[in-house]
Amino acid sequence: MKRVLFVSNGHGEIAIADRIGAELLPLGDVACDHLALVGEAREAVALSDVGPRRSMPSGGIVAMGNVRNFARDVRAGLLGHTLAQWRFLRSVRGRYDAVVAVGDTFALIMAGVTRTRPTIFVGTAKSVRVAPYGPFEERVIRSADAAFVRDEETAARLREHGVPASAPGNVIVDLYQTRDCEDVDPMDGFATPVAIFPGSRATAYDDAIALAGVVRKLADSDLNVGAACSIAPSLDAQVFIDRFARAGWEVVARPDVRVPFELRSRGRTAVRAWTGPFDRLLDGAVLVLGQAGTANEAAAARGVPIVALAIEGRDGGWYRRRQQGLLDGALAIVDGDPATAASTVRTLLNDSARLEMMSRIGRERMGPSGGARRIAREVFALLRA
Repeated sequence: MKRVLFVSNGHGEIAIADRIGAELLPLGDVACDHLALVGEAREAVALSDVGPRRSMPSGGIVAMGNVRNFARDVRAGLLGHTLAQWRFLRSVRGRYDAVVAVGDTFALIMAGVTRTRPTIFVGTAKSVRVAPYGPFEERVIRSADAAFVRDEETAARLREHGVPASAPGNVIVDLYQTRDCEDVDPMDGFATPVAIFPGSRATAYDDAIALAGVVRKLADSDLNVGAACSIAPSLDAQVFIDRFARAGWEVVARPDVRVPFELRSRGRTAVRAWTGPFDRLLDGAVLVLGQAGTANEAAAARGVPIVALAIEGRDGGWYRRRQQGLLDGALAIVDGDPATAASTVRTLLNDSARLEMMSRIGRERMGPSGGARRIAREVFALLRA
């Protein structure tokens, strides 16, 4: 049996590693382990968790010079936790037949501590469209036996700089294409269904309040509008219930674990909670209101237009600008005030030409499916070499 270790560096990257692992397992006698440098909640199903895991206040958002988030993580024990992970990786030298780093070059550096060959890099975040890899990062990537990046323009730039890289397809396009929970329609009764993606980090509780506030403004003036709010497995539905109640919503508990509660405004359901696979919401949504990372990109890949809120004082502003650089016109960033945002979204919902344009741009930016399978096959070929 061949043993592969995945090292991921982000919540979305956990899903990407898991998707590649799911394509790798059927190819032969392979076992896949997984060390998450960021996060502690069990999110992968094709991989077995190993090593130290712990959540940090930033949720892993410390790049792009975000000093505040980095400082918060340091105070929460980031350095000691990273050292514990380094020690773990050092302790497993000789145990694996390949190591796959998923995320940024820090994940690749940490994967290199295992001294395992082949070492494979799956770059998920950086792109020449928003932030190209720098000289130091290029040197790090050059150390890998194979490097896969999210788009051909980025791969071409790396090759021009002497770094062998390819772009077999953005794995995010392959994510969440399940058909689980087809017996439940979380959008039932909504003529104009909207999906709410608050994300999977601790900030999701606040972001859900803000996004649902926009839906309330919309639903109070248009009875056709309703939304389903995705609750990530790493988050607590009861915390959402408590927070929504304090925000003035009428919260109605439901016995279905997949739809644990509804939010009512003026006597009607405006928002329905959803704990099932979030791609189920993309089946019928005409629009996504999202502060998420990977989920927003998955929506773009499915051709669903995305609207994000610019919330004053929120650390994620730089992250949202980066996401807009990646998604271009598929993502609209609007003022975070609920009334102002609702007015903008209402105008957008009535503009079929712009919605169609956003859908087209999203599909073009994210590219075709199949990247996970192609990467898995190349990893398997390296294992057999």
